[in-house]
Amino acid sequence: MSRESRTTLYFVRHAESAYVEGQERERGLTERGCRDAAIVAEVLSREKIQWFYSSPYRRAVDTIQELADRSSAPVLMEEDLRERQLSDERVKHANFLESKLRLYLDPSFAYPGGESGEQAVSRAVAVINRILNNHVGQKVAIGTHGDVMTLIFQHYDSSYGYEFWKSTTMPDIYKLEFNMEHELVQVTRLWQGGENI
Repeated sequence: MSRESRTTLYFVRHAESAYVEGQERERGLTERGCRDAAIVAEVLSREKIQWFYSSPYRRAVDTIQELADRSSAPVLMEEDLRERQLSDERVKHANFLESKLRLYLDPSFAYPGGESGEQAVSRAVAVINRILNNHVGQKVAIGTHGDVMTLIFQHYDSSYGYEFWKSTTMPDIYKLEFNMEHELVQVTRLWQGGENI
């Protein structure tokens, strides 16, 4: 299959963002996050990306905004690319990593007020399928989050899971190439450096 017939999606995990309780949607990037977002734009500017989609969360949008600006293209918001809701925001998890691991071990499990892996991947992959249908043979950047990105990858390749999620950095960039049947044929990590979870 020629590379011209492949559809290429660039998943950009958001850059560093300081956690603010109750501000999941609104919190932006730290100073370091802003510097890294500029590097993301530099790294991906040579890829000649044509379309830009993002989770509506500000930190995801801000990470790809400069890249989109360089192409004079809008960032299109997709609500269903938002991060997986771990649980009701009032619920405190004593061990965040153990809480995440349980979700990956049982895709049907959800904490009160949260989403299971099955629920989150269902809504997110529906968006990815629409993007693949609408942009055949094109290059698309997607501003995203570590957990929902991992679940999307896992949908196409079951080897992606908790350990991969834990290994991702802020920011991170993965180039995924799909054939005409929407089968994943190649994954390339484009980001070097960054801080882990």
